[in-house]
Amino acid sequence: MVKPWKCLACKTSSLMKSPSNQPMGSVTSKPRMHKGLIYPICVVLLAVFISTPLYAQQQKERKTKQTVAMSQQVYEELMEIQKQVEAEDYAGAERTIRDMQSGKKKYSPYETAQIWNLSGYLYYLEEKYDDAIRSYQKVLQQPDLPEGLQQSTLKTMAQLYFTSEKYDLALDTIKRLMAIVPEPAADVYMLLGQAYFQMQQYKNALEPIKKAVQMQRDQGRVPRENWLLLLRVIYFELKDYPNMLTVLNELIENYPKDTYILTLAGVYSELGDTKKQLALTEALYEKGYIDPKTHAVNLANLYLLHGIPYKAAVVLQKEMTAKRVKEDMRNLRLLSQAWYQSREDKKAIPPLKKAAAMADDGELYIRLAQSYINLEKWNEAAVAAKKGIDMGGLRRADTANIMYGMALFNQKKLEQAKRVFAIAARDKRSTRTARQWMKYVDSEMRRRDTLDQKLPQQKAREVDALLKANQEQ
Repeated sequence: MVKPWKCLACKTSSLMKSPSNQPMGSVTSKPRMHKGLIYPICVVLLAVFISTPLYAQQQKERKTKQTVAMSQQVYEELMEIQKQVEAEDYAGAERTIRDMQSGKKKYSPYETAQIWNLSGYLYYLEEKYDDAIRSYQKVLQQPDLPEGLQQSTLKTMAQLYFTSEKYDLALDTIKRLMAIVPEPAADVYMLLGQAYFQMQQYKNALEPIKKAVQMQRDQGRVPRENWLLLLRVIYFELKDYPNMLTVLNELIENYPKDTYILTLAGVYSELGDTKKQLALTEALYEKGYIDPKTHAVNLANLYLLHGIPYKAAVVLQKEMTAKRVKEDMRNLRLLSQAWYQSREDKKAIPPLKKAAAMADDGELYIRLAQSYINLEKWNEAAVAAKKGIDMGGLRRADTANIMYGMALFNQKKLEQAKRVFAIAARDKRSTRTARQWMKYVDSEMRRRDTLDQKLPQQKAREVDALLKANQEQ
């Protein structure tokens, strides 16, 4: 009985897609970046396993166009090559194969095919993929091959084309395979879908991938995780979020992972259901299942969106104190905003001061001035407003001058306040308000001047006379 040679462990070609905020997967030996979701999107790994047909399996092929036979001598020669391969003596194995192919001996078409088959496998192990493909093409050129050998060779070639990122050739090869297979298996449909996917023909990719997944369901099996992941990516690329949601729920049910729940939260965001997005993100955060460095700021924004500023402030403050969230201008401003909306003006000031010092314009200093005004800290408000105005780049310089004038007015610096209000009045949007303030300042200035006037000094007798006269009336 002919013994099979042992197949060495096949290598894996990584199939990757990056997110996002979000999410997804692709089929390529080298990572390829695609546009991702708001969410910030999870990395998905898929795998295409390159497998060469085993000699033993090929000896047992069911359907043949002629009697499949191999002489004992050829078998022993192939076994010797196999030993060289196992010893990683690839150079020696190549020499032996070349000697067999030199034409000194006459082989049957089936024997010739098996020699080329082993040659292709050897080149594959050496990562000489183009040479491996040429060897497998030689296999297919032999007449009267068993159908099983044809099918396995075409499938191997398609996978090698994937590894070489020649997706158009992979697609052509898969179509050749499907043309000779009466009932293609689910993994063949997946290869077809993956080829279309790599060529960014997402609509064409959808149906064969759906069919492959459904075939597994029909067999009473749970669809493979990486197949569901690729189906999820297709729906994402087609912006079919309801169906993407369905696939994610199936992933969570059969392959529960926190990253899938987080992606689910992102899909709810795309569907406009931010309440469910918040609920999922909050639960993951509280249980410590997500990285605060990546998701704490997103959670804080969700809290603010739903009118829960205090929780937003607590999360940001906690993560900044723990050095898990960076104290940059954007995050500090967000923290200050959360405290401000929580009516915690004192807590809003420190992060806002830090953020303002990092800014290129004076906008944050004007916000700082507003916080000081709320606390009736007029001197600090005036200093912050003046600095913001001097830095420039303000969206509403007129409003900033109104605030600056108010701070000066409450310090009794009336003349300065009037000049600042006059500047604000130049902008039509603040003319009415500024002039009202100017009138009020004028009245205060008159009152102040009146109070500051010295009363005439009268002698004691004159005072007594006046008092007496009043009493007699």
